[in-house]
Amino acid sequence: MNPNPSSSPFASVNQQVLHAAELLGMKPGYRHLLTTCWREIKVSLPVIDDHGDLRIFEGYRVQHNGVRGPYKGGIRYHPEVDLDEVKALASLMTWKCALVNIPFGGAKGGIAVDPKSLSERELQTLTRRFTHSLKSVIGPYQDIPAPDMGTSPKVMGWIMDAYGLVHGYSPAVVTGKPVTVGGIPDRLDATGLGVAIITRGILEAHQETLQGRSVAVQGFGNVGSFAALHLHRMGARIVAVNDVTGVRIDPRGLDVEALVENSGAGRTLAEAATGDFIPGQVHDILATECDILVPAALGHVIHRENAAKIKAKYIVEGANAPITPEADALLLARGTVIVPDILANAGGVVASYFEWAQNIQVHQWSRQENRLELDRFLLSALEDVLRKNRELHVGYREAAFAVGVERVYQAALARGH
Repeated sequence: MNPNPSSSPFASVNQQVLHAAELLGMKPGYRHLLTTCWREIKVSLPVIDDHGDLRIFEGYRVQHNGVRGPYKGGIRYHPEVDLDEVKALASLMTWKCALVNIPFGGAKGGIAVDPKSLSERELQTLTRRFTHSLKSVIGPYQDIPAPDMGTSPKVMGWIMDAYGLVHGYSPAVVTGKPVTVGGIPDRLDATGLGVAIITRGILEAHQETLQGRSVAVQGFGNVGSFAALHLHRMGARIVAVNDVTGVRIDPRGLDVEALVENSGAGRTLAEAATGDFIPGQVHDILATECDILVPAALGHVIHRENAAKIKAKYIVEGANAPITPEADALLLARGTVIVPDILANAGGVVASYFEWAQNIQVHQWSRQENRLELDRFLLSALEDVLRKNRELHVGYREAAFAVGVERVYQAALARGH
């Protein structure tokens, strides 16, 4: 929940874009181009539920900017999905894809629904209805969805099938699919792995090591759980994680392998058997004593009212826009090192690019090739951010946006916009 309703998520992202444009000396017309969504779609989705009642859901797809290639972005199922949030996330995808230098523009989609409240039949019906509503605006060379909060490889398989019934077999229409229908191994954990790779990289840039560092991970969904797992395997000490039921905490380090196994079995942290469990909201995980904080849940969880409680030296954004602009300024003034989402959580879209490219080529890379290429793309993007940071004498968020905005701007010029 955004504690500052006067600043919408989309306006917050545009603030960053306009600042980058100003740093780059961009003309006003291009500033307007880069802060405007190219297409906004809102659809009503009627579904007959298992009791025979008609229910209407609202779905969205926003295509923000496509000068660098087909639109790319996830589809999330969450009760709080609305058009402004989707616009903000679509914009972030534009800059993220440009920053990691893959040939995509930015998009995002979602349905305002709690997927846990639906049966599998209801969820599949809703997904197919949504795909049918978007059948003319998505496609392998138009707009390529992927999983996001509340969706999964199974949901992507349904989208691929529904689209294929109209357009023929088209595995490249969607990424994050099951491996059996054209997905790639390790796509599910690519975002969390990317968070770990970037965390290790930023510490090395500060002449520090990840070994033995204490880490708190807020949110133990797909991104948070795999970020914790890979950080643990790289030598970090995971001291706290949380989900909707509460917090698991142990200053000596949690058994992350057991936690991930517990989560994979569909159990909550309340049912895990490592560390101490604090139920509900009794313990604010954001205020945990730790070296590194990874917010990996919803946006705007760190705001001006709670920023002062944060003790971590490093914040690595696993979630999209977890810090409001006001909190960002307060934390930077204190010397907190913030690694922005468009860099830190870009592992998922890079892996999606690999999957799309392999589907287009009808060729499967090895798992090792996928891992090596993920490392290469992310560390190259980190180097670009560090270079822009030194060149412009700005923070990492400003530097990351400057890299992305400059690439999109140059593409717009090259296309005669």
